[in-house]
Amino acid sequence: MDTAQLVGKATDIRRDILTMITEAGSGHPGGSLSCTDILTALYFGGVLDYDPADPQRTGRDRFILAKGHAAPALYATLAHAGYFSIDELASLRKLGTRLQGHPDSNLVPGVEVSTGSLGQGLSVAAGLAAGLRLSGEAGCVFTVLGDGECEEGQVWEAAMFAAHQKLGRLIAIIDNNELQIDGCIHDVCDPGDLGEKFAAFGWRVARVDGHDVSALVDMLSALKAEAVDTAAPVAVIAKTVKGKGVSFMENEAGWHGKAPKPEELETALAELAAAAE
Repeated sequence: MDTAQLVGKATDIRRDILTMITEAGSGHPGGSLSCTDILTALYFGGVLDYDPADPQRTGRDRFILAKGHAAPALYATLAHAGYFSIDELASLRKLGTRLQGHPDSNLVPGVEVSTGSLGQGLSVAAGLAAGLRLSGEAGCVFTVLGDGECEEGQVWEAAMFAAHQKLGRLIAIIDNNELQIDGCIHDVCDPGDLGEKFAAFGWRVARVDGHDVSALVDMLSALKAEAVDTAAPVAVIAKTVKGKGVSFMENEAGWHGKAPKPEELETALAELAAAAE
């Protein structure tokens, strides 16, 4: 896809995120909207090597959504990528659905690992990268973490392990929207400059506008092309806006885990439509 098509795809995914969360009456719109452009770049910008017709194909790239509460963003992305019908998105969080509040790899094609307990995703991603090297299998491992999630100690245990093992095919993208459920990350438990922190743990660090899909595609494609087992892993600090695309949700911690009312959905969809014109 070219840049205009990627922006259009991200808009479609945002519409689906908001619609399915409203239909469910619960969910996490803020952090789903902030990582939408990152997922769009990965899945539709030619970065990830994946095959919806054969989700377990040997040699594929792996994607781990460490911030599992942003499942609506992943579900919408997977549906648009062809893993299952877009119509199924309406079943989010309903009794008997495959699309639970956090992604389940036993139920949903395209979900590599069940996630939800914050802090564990980077450990899983590092383990996958180490396993690929041991087996000689091709492919890179990408993961998206929340910046609030980086307050978890397990993140830094995994960061230390990955750097020590020189897991150069591991690329961690930090959704740096600076908000978590209780407020600003710098007020709750200040992680400082996350780029400097990952660098101190022995990682290579890159920074990007997390809503510039063209810049995301260029950077992530280049990092993947350079990925070798003997290099340090890479942390991409993606500056984002919580609730991106909806004026009354942007930079508001209150929209971390609250579903829009029908009238709020109507306003949000109108804003997305106007922005797309």
